[in-house]
Amino acid sequence: MCFTPPPPQAPPPPPPPPTVNDAEVKAARENERKRRVAAVGRTSTIMTGGQGVGEERTAGKKLLGA
Repeated sequence: MCFTPPPPQAPPPPPPPPTVNDAEVKAARENERKRRVAAVGRTSTIMTGGQGVGEERTAGKKLLGA
């Protein structure tokens, strides 16, 4: 006589993924945007140095590689 053991039981299915509230997502996105804006500061808006504009480029067109 040959005895075969019963197959093992399958593990229970995983729980469903948590649902995210749209308001929570929007609030997190807005907080991240505000954090990035605050991190940049005003230096990103300044186009000149401490001495002002300096020389303006008045030269003509240049060929690439020349």
